[in-house]
Amino acid sequence: MSLFRKKNIEHMLKASAQGAGLKKALGALDLTFLGIGAIIGTGIFVLTGTGAVQAGPALMVSFLIAAVACCFAALAYAEFASTFPVAGSIYTYSYATLGEVVAWIIGWDLMLEYGLASSAVSVGWSGYLQSLLSGFGLSLPVELTAAPGAVPGVTTFFNLPAFFVMMAITALLSIGVRESTRINNVMVAIKVTVVLLVIAVGVFHVTPANWHPFMPNGWSGVFGAAAVMFFAFIGFDAVSSAAEEVKVPKRDLPIGIIASLAVCAVLYVAVAAVVTGIVPSAQFANIGHPVSYALQVAGQTWVAGFIDLGAVLGMLTVILVMSYGQTRIIFAMSRDGLLPARLSKVHPRYSTPFLTTWLVGIFFGLIGALVPLKVLAELINIGTLAAFSMVSIAVLILRRTHPHLPRAFRCPGVPVVPILAVASCLFLMLNLALFTWLAFFAWTAIGLLIYFFYSRSRSRLARGTPSH
Repeated sequence: MSLFRKKNIEHMLKASAQGAGLKKALGALDLTFLGIGAIIGTGIFVLTGTGAVQAGPALMVSFLIAAVACCFAALAYAEFASTFPVAGSIYTYSYATLGEVVAWIIGWDLMLEYGLASSAVSVGWSGYLQSLLSGFGLSLPVELTAAPGAVPGVTTFFNLPAFFVMMAITALLSIGVRESTRINNVMVAIKVTVVLLVIAVGVFHVTPANWHPFMPNGWSGVFGAAAVMFFAFIGFDAVSSAAEEVKVPKRDLPIGIIASLAVCAVLYVAVAAVVTGIVPSAQFANIGHPVSYALQVAGQTWVAGFIDLGAVLGMLTVILVMSYGQTRIIFAMSRDGLLPARLSKVHPRYSTPFLTTWLVGIFFGLIGALVPLKVLAELINIGTLAAFSMVSIAVLILRRTHPHLPRAFRCPGVPVVPILAVASCLFLMLNLALFTWLAFFAWTAIGLLIYFFYSRSRSRLARGTPSH
């Protein structure tokens, strides 16, 4: 039973009530902007092309399916985030409800999600930077523009821009640079403006004939694209990471999570309709900047250049949020004794987990430079879908084990909504490629080996030491 030892919920609630000195300064609008800032990135600016090739114009339906699956999980997520406004996100919630080994698996999955998400966004950033540079007549050596095998028929060895941006963000994080709400809101405004510009200009160049056939690959293509497009909505969980600084968690956290998902879903469907109406879906194969490419085809090169610039600037915040989120998860797991203590050691000058930040940055920077984007996106999705499934199960367990626990926000429709969340996540997981499943099982197996041979005996709960 030591595998399922749990953190003391009453102790967690008491620590949360005492506070950690964080100022309660964020409202629903701030959280909505935080969610949109974390969500809009490579998913819409890059993977739209991948999804269009797979689903055709029915990519609009794929986006809706992915959004609904996220919404079910988000409601379960909101219950935990508003009830336990503490650091550690899903990892901490599961440690208090499902037990240590499950918390470890979820934390291990989150490390995969956040790390590969930053890698994937760096690849998308690279594609748009190269498109922007080409507008000025500049280009990099072809060999340094993509991962090996990323472009069929072209010899590539290393994605230099992707590696460069990861190192730049890592340097910023290591010396304590954190995005403020004001900066995030400015970047969100840039990204949303770019997306609205695509819709406003592109709608006049849509040829309805390009929407036929609507489902060239049938429902299998739609569901397969939905499993990949799920990546486009990852980031709403960043809203809950700010729980300790929210003025009214009961009201503002659910609003921030659901509103950011809803806004992005509407924008995504509209962009999918426009770009597939301008360019036949099959032409998006091997296009690293599909949104600006569609405007180039429409003859709106000035808009395409603005889109490239907006994407380059906007995706920087996504890399920053994801990289920061991953170091935070590792920090929490190290603080609980499940990872080496050095990973939660704070730099005396910069007051950051300096070693962890650089280890994470270099490792996932190399992955972004050496692994194609589509592979990265699918690996991120399966880890995230597994974690979201476990959170939904945790809601059901907590309702039975602690029925009278004060809940700031209650997930509606329990047990139906959490069950639908699990079913939706499993359904999307089943539509991912076999290689993705094999890689996920390999990652999980490595994580379990580390847990049983290292973490289990060294956890603070195992040693009887009070845990955070």
